[in-house]
Formats: sequence, structure tokens, C-alpha cells
Amino acid sequence: MSDFRTAAHAAAELVSDYLAGVPAGPVWQPMDPAARQALLDAPLPHTGRELDELLAVIAEQVLPAPMGNGHPRFFGWVNSAPAPAGVLATLAAAAMNPSSAGGDHADVHLERAVVRWIAELVGFPHRPGGGLLTSGTSMATIVCLSAARGRAAARAGHDVRADGLTGLPPLVGYATGETHSCVRKAAELLGLGSRQLRVVPADAEGRIDPGLLRAEIAADRAAGRLPFLVVASAGTVNTGAVDAFEPLADLCAEEQLWLHVDGAYGAFGVLDPAIAHRYAGLDRADSLALDPHKWLGVPVDCGCALVRDPEQLRDTFSLVPSYLRDEEDGGLGWFSEYGIEQTRPFRSLKVWATIAHRGRDGIAADVAHCTRLARRLGGSVAADPALELLAPVDTSIVAFRARPAGLSEAELNALNHALPLAVQRRGRAFVTGTLLGGREAVRACLLNSATSEADLAVLLDEVRCAVDELTIRQ
Repeated sequence: MSDFRTAAHAAAELVSDYLAGVPAGPVWQPMDPAARQALLDAPLPHTGRELDELLAVIAEQVLPAPMGNGHPRFFGWVNSAPAPAGVLATLAAAAMNPSSAGGDHADVHLERAVVRWIAELVGFPHRPGGGLLTSGTSMATIVCLSAARGRAAARAGHDVRADGLTGLPPLVGYATGETHSCVRKAAELLGLGSRQLRVVPADAEGRIDPGLLRAEIAADRAAGRLPFLVVASAGTVNTGAVDAFEPLADLCAEEQLWLHVDGAYGAFGVLDPAIAHRYAGLDRADSLALDPHKWLGVPVDCGCALVRDPEQLRDTFSLVPSYLRDEEDGGLGWFSEYGIEQTRPFRSLKVWATIAHRGRDGIAADVAHCTRLARRLGGSVAADPALELLAPVDTSIVAFRARPAGLSEAELNALNHALPLAVQRRGRAFVTGTLLGGREAVRACLLNSATSEADLAVLLDEVRCAVDELTIRQ
């Protein structure tokens, strides 16, 4: 089987069979040590292998050991099942294999369209050039915070691109302890320093407190520092909490700060009418980072950076003198003028296919299905005296812990620390753990529209069984 056409048909059958069989199999199981070692120790081949041989290796050694995120009972981290339309489009994009930095070819124009679609889905204002696809929200955050840094420096009469941060007062940003680690990484990589990213205490529901934020800003100004950034969340990783954007936008406008929203997972929650009110003011942010490869199910990798003012991005990244900028395509120039990457993969086709396949109404229904099930799961947890709900269910993350009678707080923490892995190893459901207010917690994230109420029942049964196993061992 050396010809591509025959191998491609075989690959399609292989992938189709794999996807069809996922729901009936275990969610995840530890790899057999010998199989793991075979992958680790694979020797560099001296001679090539036929395509059918490669497919056989994939079928025998790779597909049987998934992460588990394609299964409807995978509730771990924030990893989605792949959208079938996106899977198909990925093959076509790879066959074309362009660099989507710029030029007059389909991927460039399609990316501008899908960036606009994403902005329309979440209700963020969009001007041509006001965003681009990235590898994920981690990279999108670096892109957006770079623009925020550049604007703050320019307002202080400083050219950060030419002179770096030397001579500037310390630039200070503000976020909560619930903010994703990619924000701190971006602050460190941009030379701001993690100490200049203030952790503002969150309220009881995990949201940034505007009053405490105002006090922090005043203290930094009095000390000669330069506040420039507030990072809010449209769905925290631990609990799915959504910040109150209106008061934050008011404060940022008053203080002339850049408001950035981390919407990696949760921004698409605005599509659910039942919770859309929580996102009021999101459209007032200066920038928004989100991940189509999370709730939309676009195959990894695919993030998106959206900004209110496209020129802030271009002034931050373009190395083309303004008098030489290409006036074709409305004078937008190349995507490489708006971000870090020069050679860029053809991400837009899988985004286009995923959104076009479901449409806005279908995507909204999928999101609403997940949030509805999350509220149902939260209600079931709250009604069980042996379980404890640890945070309100804002979007589609449910944070809870097992609380069997007669255990001390230290014993409860030990039990719940061990509980996620115990559930995972049983193979019928997958949850992960976290720490909330000093308490070990189990968190279930619902992103798969194929998940059903029956799957929630299995999850809770597995948690109870794992608790029984762990307490017997104690």
C-alpha cells in the first residue's frame, strides 16, 4: 500500500472506527509499561516504511492509549472532544500546508473571516485586523499583553520596542489568584516581572473585588509605579467564575488601564441565554483571549487574540515601516505584523469547518447543554450529604469534594487529594483535582455535547465507589 490514495482511504476508515468506538471503551487507563517503553525507545529508522505499515503502528500503538478527552465521561481539565468537521478539515489544511503569514491565498482571507465569526459569537467588537489565530490562549495572552505594555509605555513618552523597559517606572498589572498561569508567564516573558502582577483578593464567589482593586491601584500610583493592566476572567479554570465586567470596565476607563479578559474556556458561555447576563460589559474590554480548541471542539491547536484597536497590535509587532505597508486588502498587511509568528499554520480551515458545520444556533445549543448539565450535577452534589459543593456553578465547571461523616479536615483533604486519580484509574469517568481556599477539591468540567445525564450518574457512582475504596485502605 504505497500509494497515497489507498492509504488515505484506509486512514479514514481507521479514524472513523476509532471515533465510533470511543464512547464504549474506558475513558482512560494507564499505559502498559512495555507499550510506553516501546514508544519512548523507538529507534531512528535507517530505511523508510510503507504507508500501510505506518497506519498499522498508529492503530496498534497510538490509538489504544488516548488521553481520554474524546469520551463523553471525560470531565478533566478543560480539554474537549474533537469536532468531526474539524478533524476532516485538518487533513485538507495539512495537504495544502501553506504559511498563513500573509499573501493572497485562501487561508489568509479565511482567517480574517473566522476571527470575525469568533468575535461575533462572543459579542466582542471587531474591526478588520483586530485579531488573529494563535496556538492557544497562552500565546494570545502574550500578544494582547504586549500591546497593553506598548500602549502604556507610549503614553509615558517611552518607546518600549526601541529601548525596552529601561527608564520606565515599574509597570503594574492586576489579577486574582484564580487567574490562569499563562498570565503570569506572559508578565515574566515581557519583562514586567511576576512581582509586578498584583494578586487582588477575590470575593466569596471567586471574582475580582473592584474596591480592593481600586485601593491597590492608588497605592501603586502613590509609590511611583505605573499601573497599566487589569486581567479579568470569563470563566476561571478552577470554578468557572465570571468576573463582573461592567464595574471593572468603568474603573479601567477612569484610571486609563488596559482591560484584558481571559476567556480561554468560558467566553463562549455568553451564548447560553440562561447565563448570558453574567457577561455584561465583556464587549468593553481592550482585548480578549480565547480558545476555539476548548468549548468549540476545534482540534488542537487553535487560540484567538481579539483586540479593540487593531493598530495597537500592528504598532507592537510590525517590522514594516508605515510608509511601506501594503495597501492591498484594505491596508491590513500580513498577519505576521500583528503577532509573534512568521511562519503560521493553516488553523482557520478547521475553525471554519467546525463553526460552519454547527452554525451559531448549534453551537449555542451545545454550550447551553453543557451548562444545564453542570447545574444538574451541582444540584446532585448539593443534595448528597456525603458530598459538598465548593463553589457556585457559573458556567460548566463543578467544584466539589467528598465529605463522608466522621473525618477531620486533614483526613478530608487527604481523601480528596487521592480521589481524582482513584476515579481515573477505575476507567469509567475522568475528573481532576484542585485546591480551593486551602481545601482539596474535585473538579468536573463539562465541554462535550455528547455527555448525558446518565453519564453524570456514572460519574457520581464512580466518585462514591472510589471514596469507599480509599476509606477502606485507610
